[in-house]
Amino acid sequence: MIIIIGGGVTGLSTAFWLTRAGHPVTLIEKGIVGWEASGRNGGGCTHPYSPLFREEQRLWPQMDELLGHPTEWRPHRIKVALDEGQMERLRASAKIATDQGFRAEELDAKQLREFIPWVADDVHGGMFWHYGGHANPQRTSQAYAWAIERQGGRILQHTTALGLVQRGGKAVAVRTSAGEIGCDAVLLAAGPHTGVLAGQFGVRVPVAPARAEIMVTEPLPLLTHGGVDGNGIYGRQTLRGNLAYGGGPHEWLDLDGAATPRAGNTPVVASLARRLTEMFPRLGHVRVIRSWGGIIENTPDGRPILDRLTDPENVTIASMSSIGFGLSPAVGRALSQLILEGACDFADLSQLKLARFGNLPRDWRARQGWVPA
Repeated sequence: MIIIIGGGVTGLSTAFWLTRAGHPVTLIEKGIVGWEASGRNGGGCTHPYSPLFREEQRLWPQMDELLGHPTEWRPHRIKVALDEGQMERLRASAKIATDQGFRAEELDAKQLREFIPWVADDVHGGMFWHYGGHANPQRTSQAYAWAIERQGGRILQHTTALGLVQRGGKAVAVRTSAGEIGCDAVLLAAGPHTGVLAGQFGVRVPVAPARAEIMVTEPLPLLTHGGVDGNGIYGRQTLRGNLAYGGGPHEWLDLDGAATPRAGNTPVVASLARRLTEMFPRLGHVRVIRSWGGIIENTPDGRPILDRLTDPENVTIASMSSIGFGLSPAVGRALSQLILEGACDFADLSQLKLARFGNLPRDWRARQGWVPA
């Protein structure tokens, strides 16, 4: 039995790949699967900086068929630049993808307006990425869960993981609010609680919890390509026409026991609205009809942690540092291989090992200013 602690998209995707291969899996989630940041994000599927980027791009076009339920995935990405500084950053990001064989093209103001009539006449320009895309986080999370159960996996919602039972250098059971569950291997992918749970068995996983928000507008006429963002925010147009956008700065938090802090409206929404209006000045009249909040975890260098431990030797750690949704198909497949074989055969994950933080100062959060206001 493989136990997965955490019902976000990282844990869900891993459970999907494991059950698809016929392995018995129990996924434990203290609330509802996909209820936190995994179901409340911009839906982007474009991470050229990741060693899993090629697999991310290979898998997303297949996910509706693989999961047997719609994810609302749509291809391509358009990036808007309001000045030359933003354009240079887009060129640098696109080069990472084009160096891997993907295609991108710059758009002048006229070409950009043909795709997005909401930008200003004097907009600086943009970039069309013939890769990436976006999907619906809520639908995708549910699709993973349904596929897991259809393949024989078990999902225990409203079940809190309390710690591990160890013998002989291995985890032999997970203590939960519903009792002990025996195991042959464990994946700890508990989002902001990953560090706390790992600390109980002597492993330091440095993560800082933060609140991230998405605001949603009333529906608008559909764009040809709904995956449009820039100006420091990310998001997409839904199939209904709503604009769903998020972005920092984060509101840093401290955890209080096993509970996840409740997400509510903060001044971050005002910042999102301002930057969205700067990018789409012709939409200044459009109403914001709701906002979502989710709690994410951030590693000191902003990159994921994907690592199988040596003590306990059958425990794997996963923290995606706020970029889990888009990479989830590839990450789940990689983690399933780490759990079963101890290595991933399609990507080099060496740069994502936990050991890179071996000399991290204890007060790293304070030094980076990642503490509650």
